[in-house]
Amino acid sequence: MLTILRRDATECERHSPVDGWTPPEGAVWLDLHSPTRDEELAVERALGLDIPTREEMAAIEPSSRFYQENGATFMTATLLARSEEGPVSAPVTFVLAKGMLVTIRYDELRAFTVYAERAPGAQVASGTAALMGLLDAIVERLADILEDTSAHVQNASVTIFRQPQTSSQFQPLLTELARSQSVTSTTRKTLVSLTRMLAFAGLAQEIATDADCQAHLKTLQADIQSLTEHSAFQSSHISFLLDAALGLINIEQNGIIKWFSIYAVVFLPPTLLASIWGMNFHHMPELDWRFGYPVALAMMVVAAVTPLWWFKKRGWL
Repeated sequence: MLTILRRDATECERHSPVDGWTPPEGAVWLDLHSPTRDEELAVERALGLDIPTREEMAAIEPSSRFYQENGATFMTATLLARSEEGPVSAPVTFVLAKGMLVTIRYDELRAFTVYAERAPGAQVASGTAALMGLLDAIVERLADILEDTSAHVQNASVTIFRQPQTSSQFQPLLTELARSQSVTSTTRKTLVSLTRMLAFAGLAQEIATDADCQAHLKTLQADIQSLTEHSAFQSSHISFLLDAALGLINIEQNGIIKWFSIYAVVFLPPTLLASIWGMNFHHMPELDWRFGYPVALAMMVVAAVTPLWWFKKRGWL
């Protein structure tokens, strides 16, 4: 599917380009979302460009992600997608060519949807303006995701250190923290990718010769830098909370094991005495004692109480 934004348009248009298709007059943004091979070929012929395939977009080498060809600037960034369901990294290619911005993507991205809704009323005059506006929407979306994740992390922090807690109550917290760490990590990966992309975007002729775009680019770079630092702090905070939760679980389990150990030590001496006097030998003088039974019980009680007294004196209880 192809979404088209034109100058002075009241809304974006949607088309399925076929062979012989040409961009409408005044088009400033062409968004190819999960295009078929026929749609790719139609756009390639109309623009005279070689649109990268999905496999080429996923290439890691910088030379494959950022290059200039036939007067067009190709930039591929890895963006965060599906943050609510389970974060994934989605490669997106931005192409500045012939006064237009062309984007190619294969995942649903909230920032693109938001920009497509608000761009028609923003009087977008060129492809570079569309690129700046789209990048603004992407950065705003990443900031919202980090803010939302930060709220979840703060709630988890309050819950973890609120007493009392049992190990069963920590399970949903650990799951939430693991998800927050995954979102934060993918967000930071997106921010690093955008940093590299913006550094290369400044080399594009359309941006290098436009002072306003250059200033806008520097503002975006500053915003991305601050978000990168925030994501690094948040990641370390999540790691601390995970360690703290696991530490509290270990403390609780150690407490349980401690009481089992105490019970074992307390009942060991009485068990030993009962085992001795429970033997069936004929020559055991205690068997003929009149007060043998109460004496044995008393010794068992003393043998049980003595370890408890000793533990209490040592401060182990």
